Amino acid sequence: MGHRFAGGERTIEHWENFLLAEVCGGEQLPDGLAHPVHLFHVPIDGAGVTIGELFDLAEAEGPDRVGLESYDWEWFEPLQENIAYRCEGQVLSAARRDDGERAWDELVFSIDLADGDRPVARVTNTWQIWRTR
Repeated sequence: MGHRFAGGERTIEHWENFLLAEVCGGEQLPDGLAHPVHLFHVPIDGAGVTIGELFDLAEAEGPDRVGLESYDWEWFEPLQENIAYRCEGQVLSAARRDDGERAWDELVFSIDLADGDRPVARVTNTWQIWRTR
């Protein structure tokens, strides 16, 4: 708990936004708006961490041992193309869970995106890391 990610900047380029909208089967948004699905990967990448590093931090025994309990996305402003978003985040909590049949750890981390001093979005992810007994 309290582990801070390195932090950094991440820009959503037009080509990236175009391709993501195509893959998701959606239309291009007007006026340089970025597709909201960017919140799956942009905050993690921008915060200077990888999914593999998150697995290592959680001491996951393998990628098949990690489940996504929830994603909580908050928008304070729409995401835009060609803006260098500052991305900073940390682990909010880590707890061992056991219901008598299964054991798992719950890891909660949050990453904030900002344009200068203006908050743009916050993602809070809760992962379950299944443990062998």
